[in-house]
Amino acid sequence: MTKPKTKTVNDFSRCLDPLDMDATLIAVIEMSQSSWLVAGIVPGVERQPLKKLAIDEDALLSLLNRWRAEAEKNGHPITRIAVAFEAGHDGFWLARWLAAQGVEAHVIHASSVAVTREHRRAKTDRLDTELLKRGFLGWLRGESGHCKMVAVPTLAEEDAKRPSRERETLVGEASRIITRVKSAFVRLGIRGFNPKLKTAAARLETLRTPECEPIPPNTLAALQRDLERHQIVKKQIRELEQTRLENLAQAPAKGPNVMVLLLARVIGIGVETADMLVREVLSRTLRDRRAVARYAGLTGSPDESGAKRRDKGLARSGNARVRHGMIQLAWRFLLFQKDSALAQWYRQRTGNAPSMRKPLIVALARKLLIALWRFACDGVVPEGVRLRPAA
Repeated sequence: MTKPKTKTVNDFSRCLDPLDMDATLIAVIEMSQSSWLVAGIVPGVERQPLKKLAIDEDALLSLLNRWRAEAEKNGHPITRIAVAFEAGHDGFWLARWLAAQGVEAHVIHASSVAVTREHRRAKTDRLDTELLKRGFLGWLRGESGHCKMVAVPTLAEEDAKRPSRERETLVGEASRIITRVKSAFVRLGIRGFNPKLKTAAARLETLRTPECEPIPPNTLAALQRDLERHQIVKKQIRELEQTRLENLAQAPAKGPNVMVLLLARVIGIGVETADMLVREVLSRTLRDRRAVARYAGLTGSPDESGAKRRDKGLARSGNARVRHGMIQLAWRFLLFQKDSALAQWYRQRTGNAPSMRKPLIVALARKLLIALWRFACDGVVPEGVRLRPAA
């Protein structure tokens, strides 16, 4: 159904395959939680069909085949079917399913589609399909600037990210529980008690308020439930961490595990941070160092017009997990790698300008991510960085 794609470098800003409009069926899908609106460009057919479907992949494939038969009936044999839809809550399962059926499927980066800047612009599913068709058609013609595509991960690649993301969610939940418990203690005037202790739940009944009163029964029951929930969350975090270590020990030379173990040798980087960086960014096929920094959202957003020259701060259009993790790692890197070239670069620029510490920590995070990318992919050790002995 689809012509083989050209073996070229990874470039999602434009299509590198030639487009034959007389033999290519083009379709875009505006997806919602209740239905799909499919718009097509069918060779030999003057009208541009629009069809609303229930969320059914088989119905979508039948519609594409019907449009293909209609084009062939008008003397245009179809050699390529290209389908695109915006990245969203539906994930990538449809793109993988269409690819398995021989359909060329693309996922459009939602923020890369240009829209009108009117304050109260009209927005309907039909108008959105027109925008998607215009952007997708320009992308297929090989013109940059119309829209950008998202790399479609395999099911195994998506599943490999789950432990790190689940741990992040559990750590946040544990922090929220402890904050809620501490707030209850402050409200009662109880201080100096650590709710993170394993015996905290058993010691609640012995606590007294400044009025020498025990904790009220309803508040006591709520605190006990919160502490029990906290222990369950902490247990799940330990299980995740133990499972990760076991997987690394069982297959140290398997795929991304090599990168994880290599990054974990850097003093100041633990297994959790190394696993997050490898699964989220370093195992991806990125074009150059600019693409690495841009994917993490660690690039600036200049605002220049006429004589005005200013920067609006971080673009924040990339992977938020990588961005947050790298900024935290940059602060930690200054403590554990004081003699490295990157740490010296930072200290030279902030020694006499303390107010620049926070802005420059973002620049350090960007430089550090690029250095770690080169270390993980090419084995180039960053200058002055100390490594743990190889296991």
